[in-house]
Amino acid sequence: MAMSTYLEAGRRAVMEEMQRDGTVWPLGEDLGRGGVFGQYKGLQEMFGAGRIADTPISEACIMGAAVGAAMTGTRPIVEMRFSDFALCAVDELVNQAAKARFMFGGQMRVPLVVREPVGMWRSSAAQHSQSLESWYTHIPGLVVVAPATAADNLGLLKASIRCDDPVVYMEHKNLWSMEGELPEGEHVVPLGQAAIAREGHDVTVVTWSGMRHGCMKAAETLAGEGIEAEVIDLRTLWPWDREAVFASVEKTGRLLVVHEAVAVSGFGAEIAASVAEALHFRLKAPVARLGAPRIPVAYAPTMEDEARVSTEQIVEAVRKTMQPETVA
Repeated sequence: MAMSTYLEAGRRAVMEEMQRDGTVWPLGEDLGRGGVFGQYKGLQEMFGAGRIADTPISEACIMGAAVGAAMTGTRPIVEMRFSDFALCAVDELVNQAAKARFMFGGQMRVPLVVREPVGMWRSSAAQHSQSLESWYTHIPGLVVVAPATAADNLGLLKASIRCDDPVVYMEHKNLWSMEGELPEGEHVVPLGQAAIAREGHDVTVVTWSGMRHGCMKAAETLAGEGIEAEVIDLRTLWPWDREAVFASVEKTGRLLVVHEAVAVSGFGAEIAASVAEALHFRLKAPVARLGAPRIPVAYAPTMEDEARVSTEQIVEAVRKTMQPETVA
């Protein structure tokens, strides 16, 4: 095992896949100087400007070019800088890339990866702090991935680059500097497979992306109170690992879904509804979910914290699920 940051793990994934497959090529703004966060540092010197392509400041142009390139035999990695900016290219992604395989009767695939840095990150304010995963899970034809650790950022990004369908790949900005162990040699994490981050038998906590770490801290606090929470990191939001979640809830009888995105219409509602429909006869307490309030993220740290899901909130939500209640 070797230590690496989350950011460097993603850079390694891109480098290794470009070495393995000559059709892989990233494009986006400022990639030649390493990208806005440094996630492409040194790659243009290694592979040349033809494969690490700098583009004009036009998200629609970047995405449109990538969709066409994917349709004609290459595997583009589209760098959107921030997930908020990717909204300028939603038509090309949602109405073209996501639907091409269906509309061409399976004769065409669109193997591209759209990297979208997400989440709150040190006073980035309302236009640079959003978590918009539920926008994409709603769209047939898109795969949606949200890694939470360095090892998963390596393994899931490699799997996404190899996928024959368009992948929206959401990396949390606040995790760039987080370190973790990386396996030596080839490391690919299958899409659609959740990780049991912590085993437990009292309550299931399902989460993804940056909230994995808050949930793990909450689980340690709860363990001191005699409550053993099982923490499941979905890793892939679509397709999501129903079998892993259902098996855990069948064991614990309780479910809390936690995400940083706004709770209203968040992807947690899909998981909660699916579990409630399938396992209502096994539940010991109502299914619960915890997300951000429906407010813009402010610049001021004190106001930003009002939109942040805290470890303390997770602990309190789990405590509530443990209270004896009658399930209808």
